[in-house]
Amino acid sequence: MTPTSFQIFYERSASILGEGAIIERLRRNGDVELDPHIVNSAFIYDESKRKSLAAIYRQYLDIGRQFDLPLILSTPTWRASRERISNAGCDDKNVNGDNFRFLDQLRNQCGTYAKKVAVGGLLSCRGDAFNPGEALSAQRARSFHAWQAERLAQAGVDFLLAATLPALSEAVGLSAALSDTGVPYIISFVVRPEGTLIDGTPLKAAIQQIDAAVSPKPLAYIVNCTHASIFRAALLHEVNSSPLVRKRIGGLLANTAALKPEELDERENLVTEAPVTFGQAVGDLKNDLGMKILGGCCGTDDRHIRQLAKRLVK
Repeated sequence: MTPTSFQIFYERSASILGEGAIIERLRRNGDVELDPHIVNSAFIYDESKRKSLAAIYRQYLDIGRQFDLPLILSTPTWRASRERISNAGCDDKNVNGDNFRFLDQLRNQCGTYAKKVAVGGLLSCRGDAFNPGEALSAQRARSFHAWQAERLAQAGVDFLLAATLPALSEAVGLSAALSDTGVPYIISFVVRPEGTLIDGTPLKAAIQQIDAAVSPKPLAYIVNCTHASIFRAALLHEVNSSPLVRKRIGGLLANTAALKPEELDERENLVTEAPVTFGQAVGDLKNDLGMKILGGCCGTDDRHIRQLAKRLVK
């Protein structure tokens, strides 16, 4: 897709199905081990790990095709910054570009349905996604994230997605780095039920500041790694939300645990919920709050995404 075509894809789609968990599902798979630096970004270079990764993505592609829903997938590059790639000893590889080509090949195996699948280049904050105290300043973030953003853009991703952002400062700089590429981009926060980012910034202030600071501004904002009930409370909060928030936030990639960020961080035991319960709670956000991109995060698998897809086509 060209930048213009992805914008049209987003604006004209009544509903867009998001993928479910990737990293967290691999973590639960005792047959594979995540890299301490780049997590699952080097799986494509190992035949066995590549198959495990592809099997999960194919499940989400099959669900999207079965229900004929537009679908977004994100590259396995959540931790593929230059710093982390170097620490992992992968300097000789084009980790970001190769991961896009891996997903692009999977997409193209879906025949005509491939035209309904958009592949986003995934980035995140430099430090702990649940600890705003580790967030970079806006200036440092722009410089730090520019390298990865450029490589994903050069590879040909349809859009860029900066996800699991806990703090405004790094989100501003990251947005600037993505904006510099000329590729459409989406910013995704983790939120509290009080309608704030983890660092306490009201959602309405975060969106206003980013929209004013960068040009072009994000195509949309979404929320990820947040339970549907917490998301609903955040968007409807009478002080920290606003009509602007409900207009600019376009979706949720939901987890299955109605817990605070501090309770989720480094949690060893998975908290999940029934797929039907998940599908109804997340799917209802389309009609109740006008959300467009709806998918899963930690705790979800193909069963949850299938139930969500059923809800979205009703």
